[in-house]
Amino acid sequence: MNTNRPPRATFHQLRTLEAVARLGSITQAARELHLTQPTVSVQIQELQSAVGVALLEPAGRGIRLTEAGRLLQQTALQMTALWRTFEDDLQALQGLERGKLRIAGVTTTEYFIARWLKQFSDQHPGIDIDLSVDNRDAVVRRLERDDTDLAVMMMPPTALALESTPFLDNPLVLIGPCGHPWATRKRLPRQLLNDQRLLMREPGSGTRLATEEWLRRHAIHPDARMTLGSNEAIKHAVAAGLGLAVVSRHALAADPAQEGLAVLPLEGFPELRTWQLVWRRDRRLPLAAAAFVRHVQAH
Repeated sequence: MNTNRPPRATFHQLRTLEAVARLGSITQAARELHLTQPTVSVQIQELQSAVGVALLEPAGRGIRLTEAGRLLQQTALQMTALWRTFEDDLQALQGLERGKLRIAGVTTTEYFIARWLKQFSDQHPGIDIDLSVDNRDAVVRRLERDDTDLAVMMMPPTALALESTPFLDNPLVLIGPCGHPWATRKRLPRQLLNDQRLLMREPGSGTRLATEEWLRRHAIHPDARMTLGSNEAIKHAVAAGLGLAVVSRHALAADPAQEGLAVLPLEGFPELRTWQLVWRRDRRLPLAAAAFVRHVQAH
């Protein structure tokens, strides 16, 4: 057996296969990879010809990996991990003057994460930063697929083996529209929230999970029938008088009245939580990511 023969597949082809498999569509893969659909199709065809088996099969209106495709996908992930190890070792030789930090944050982190990254970037100007901000479910998927080195979230998933370090305090507050009668009171019993219309973030949101946990803990049953997909949508709806909501204090202006909002002094709020910086325990943390962890821990 000739163990010195070069691989019959290219990195570009393997990257294309991964995108098609993950997105379930050649069209979406082409859009993500900034390629034309014919180019993606040709790369997949050439890859199948190289290995001699079908790698994709129809699945409803989309496509999915065959058993051979899944095997090749795992091989590709191992090759990618080895390449990243090489890049890390090369960075070590260069004294961390070059490299890439891949970091993902849940949507609320957009209000503060840039400041932390700016401080880090000033100290390491040769490090490229790849920042993704998305909802919690999407950030968890990035961790599962090893598409990010670090993630910032309030409620890390328990199904993944993760390391973590505290990132920042995250007080959750109850808000209402400016002029709400509760706003001028000193402290209100939490039972007043029963049957009040409470606007919620989308299912899977860390803020929603924390809110639902608080409601269960105190046996409070509000009228939670409206769901909105972002902090900004929540704030606009509350300011318009559609209901109350629980949000991170980081999502509000220093003076909430500037946004037509008021922080309400309900018993049990602020609910004190913590932003966590997390990473996979079963993955080698790249040098740039390890440097950012040290940066966070030092501040």
